[in-house]
Amino acid sequence: MNISGTSLPAVSGSGQGSELYSAALSKKQQLADGAAALALIEGAAQSSSAQTPAKSVTASLGNNVNIYV
Repeated sequence: MNISGTSLPAVSGSGQGSELYSAALSKKQQLADGAAALALIEGAAQSSSAQTPAKSVTASLGNNVNIYV
């Protein structure tokens, strides 16, 4: 796996700076995940209310089976 740090900003210090940067990235990712989950829930709620009810099943459905030999 090749990981290049060309797009990452320079962090001074080895301990606190990298921890702060990591925490900021983690927070952004959690916010994005939460927004995606809310959008998914809202989409599911809208599509379920727009669906038509299922047709009723009759008692004769599936009673006749045509078999040709």
